Amino acid sequence: MRRGEQAPWIVPDGLWQRMEPLLPKPVPRDPRRPGRNRIPDRQVLCGILFVLHTGIQWEFLPQELGFGSGMTCWRRLEEWNRAGVWQQLHELLLAELQGAGKLDWSRAVIDSSHVRAARRGPKAVRARSTAPGRARSTTS
Repeated sequence: MRRGEQAPWIVPDGLWQRMEPLLPKPVPRDPRRPGRNRIPDRQVLCGILFVLHTGIQWEFLPQELGFGSGMTCWRRLEEWNRAGVWQQLHELLLAELQGAGKLDWSRAVIDSSHVRAARRGPKAVRARSTAPGRARSTTS
């Protein structure tokens, strides 16, 4: 990282303003069951990005960074994934880029990691032989 550059796991304000409305609202806590306060979503997102950028294991996320524990970040990532946040954000950003004329679809690539493939595709038909007769056995 160069001097003056923001760390790649720090979420810029513009991106956060787009993403925050997509996040599921937290379930209100039962006042009879006190516990730790929920870590703000933006801090947790920075923790998720830190782990993904550095490649460290979730359990080794340094608490000193203020992102919460690795388990907190992992759980929130899983919660947001189930809620479809990443797909919605992807579609939102693509629509913005398309509207601004900044997408070049001539360079797009699609493969099976992006498009669901049908299970048990068509059965392969046995290839017909081009030989005039059966081949001699090599084992007898």
